[in-house]
Amino acid sequence: MGPDILVVDDDPRLREVVRYALSRAGFQVREASDGAQALVAVAAQEPALIVLDVLMPELDGIELCRQVRRSSEVPIVFLSSRGEELDRVLGLELGGDDYLTKPFSTRELVSRVKAVLRRTQRTEPDPDPGTPALCAGSLRLDPEAFRVWIGSDEIQLTVTEFRLLQVLMSRPSRAWTRDELMDRAYPGRHHVSGRTLDSHVRRIRQKCREAGLDPVETVHGLGYRLRAG
Repeated sequence: MGPDILVVDDDPRLREVVRYALSRAGFQVREASDGAQALVAVAAQEPALIVLDVLMPELDGIELCRQVRRSSEVPIVFLSSRGEELDRVLGLELGGDDYLTKPFSTRELVSRVKAVLRRTQRTEPDPDPGTPALCAGSLRLDPEAFRVWIGSDEIQLTVTEFRLLQVLMSRPSRAWTRDELMDRAYPGRHHVSGRTLDSHVRRIRQKCREAGLDPVETVHGLGYRLRAG
């Protein structure tokens, strides 16, 4: 059986269409009609990925994402009839992995789900296979253990965030373009935009700042590099 996908939407017709498309693609599919049901489903058995509608009564997709991210890094693909850039960026900054605007084709949804799963599987090769633990001042990254520390404080990163930081730490003095980072940190690079990359970098910086370090520096008009010192 394929990976377990949780589809969360208050529209039963849309859930049926999505369930049919994902099932045909080989996925196991569970459904939840609102955010409260989704929280119960995730607690009972964490899925491989969540397809999550933004606009739902009682507990909307944005708030559900906030609550899920308190204890889980399960990949999330947002669905929304609102395509404004602010909504997309907010969803990604809260920890979403992709964003699809309604109406959409089920073929594109299946493609996006597969792409997100490919780049979030820990079993895929690291950007620099065989690289030993990387250190830059108080920042230390262990690729084999999939762990990051700032001093004695361990930082919890998602798989994509980990890959991005690993690429930056592999060449500390190098300024990386956005295209180079996306090529190395997002295997397959399907449907990955510069906005997605920027949102993940912001989350890395936010998490590291909480431990007293801001390790990533913006190179304006180009991309990012590891901050000296």
